[in-house]
Amino acid sequence: MSRTRLDRVRASLGIAQLALQQIEDDLNAADVDARELAAILRELQEDIDHPGGLFPALAQLVSTAARRAEQLEPDRDGDASCPLHEAAALLTDNAGQRLNWAARSLDPQGDDA
Repeated sequence: MSRTRLDRVRASLGIAQLALQQIEDDLNAADVDARELAAILRELQEDIDHPGGLFPALAQLVSTAARRAEQLEPDRDGDASCPLHEAAALLTDNAGQRLNWAARSLDPQGDDA
């Protein structure tokens, strides 16, 4: 196992956690209204400035791990890769869709913006 690779992963996760903490702090702000909360939820699902958004990016990351697991599974039985593929699908199909529903409920007009 490459120690350098694992160190890079840990450092990257630390950076991501700091960024997510900033978003959580913004969500906890007393002046966040329904429209702004809906906009934030939409950004998490589909970032306007960077195609994809957080949930699709996480799903892509997990899918990449699943494809690698497929190559490493000794019997190609899917014991590792299938749960990873399912987790990726849950991120986009399940969690992502629920973010969209919540955003529409909070700000139905925001879909057009």
